[in-house]
Amino acid sequence: MKILIFDSGTLINLSMNGMLDLLERLKSIWNGKLIITSQVKYEIIDRPLEVERFELGALRVQSLLFHNVLEMPSSLGVNDNEISELTKLFMEQANHSLQVNDHWIPVVSEAEMSCLALSSILSKKRYETLIAVDERTTRILCEKPRELEKLISARTHQNVKLASTDLSLFASFRFIRSSELVYVAFKKGILGLEGKKALEAALYATKFKGAAISFEEIEQLKKL
Repeated sequence: MKILIFDSGTLINLSMNGMLDLLERLKSIWNGKLIITSQVKYEIIDRPLEVERFELGALRVQSLLFHNVLEMPSSLGVNDNEISELTKLFMEQANHSLQVNDHWIPVVSEAEMSCLALSSILSKKRYETLIAVDERTTRILCEKPRELEKLISARTHQNVKLASTDLSLFASFRFIRSSELVYVAFKKGILGLEGKKALEAALYATKFKGAAISFEEIEQLKKL
C-alpha cells in the first residue's frame, strides 16, 4: 500500500487555491491512504478553528478528515506517542545542525518533522511513503543538506555554518510538492480543467501560495 503523508503547507496551499476537492479525486485513483499526523491536524484544523479569519479553511480540511479522504496514523496501526517520540529526535537533530555566532538556528517545525517520523515508522512496516511538503528547508535538509548553509545564510543575511556532520537520519525520504500533485492531477484528467493554460494557471497558483518551485521548473513541467 502507498501512503501519501501531508504536511500543513501543502494542504493550506490547496485550500487557498480552492483545490481541496482535488484530494478526493486523487484518492479515487491512489492505491493507498492520504494521511495527516496529529501535529499537522493541530496546525490546519484545531488551531485555525479558534481564529475567525481561518475558520472556514479549517472546516473544509476537517470535512475531508470526517469523510475519510484524509486519515490519521491510527488507521495504519501507528499511535501518536510513537510519532511524537521520533518527532522529538528529528527536531533535536535538525535544529542543532546550523549555527551563527555560536547560536543554534531552528530550521524546521514540529509538524514537518512529524511527517518524517511517520514516514520512517511506516517504511519499517514495509509501506511505500511519499511526503507532501511545499517548504524548501525540509527537502534540502533531507536531499542536499550541504546547501542549507547557503539557503539559511541568504534568509538571515548572516554567515551560517553547518555544525553537524552526520545528517544520515534525514536520508531516504521522498517528497512531492502541491505543484507536482496538481501536475499529476492534470495528467490523470482529474484537475477539473482542461488545456495547457489550465495546467500553467494551476502551477503558478501553487507557486504564489507557497510552493517552493522555480519558474524554470514550471516551464519544464509544462513541456512534459
